[in-house]
Amino acid sequence: MAGREAVKRAVQQVRPILSVDREEARKRALNLYKAWYRQIPYVVMEYDIPMSVEQCRSKLRDEFVKHRQVTDIRVIDMLVIKGQMELKETVEIWKQKGHIMRYWKESQDPKPTDFLSKFIQGVN
Repeated sequence: MAGREAVKRAVQQVRPILSVDREEARKRALNLYKAWYRQIPYVVMEYDIPMSVEQCRSKLRDEFVKHRQVTDIRVIDMLVIKGQMELKETVEIWKQKGHIMRYWKESQDPKPTDFLSKFIQGVN
């Protein structure tokens, strides 16, 4: 029992990064989503990526939904900070086209393993 009380006190004494409560963290995440959503048409145009605005917005939603289960306010704040850094780097064109296309890498088809599939795709 004494161990649990010590953990509770330690958790209560941890200082927040940005947000004081869950609602404030939610608002920050939502504002980040809106900022990305507004910038996507410009990103598609500036980086000349072979994706439509709708596809990019769908990927944006997927990235945010991927972290939906996170409940720790400090983790949410860190994710928001990282998202803001990514947005700034993207908007200021500090990235290259390959950095933007990296978000679609995991959704690509796996490489062929059998002879016929390799032959059809022209892989040696």
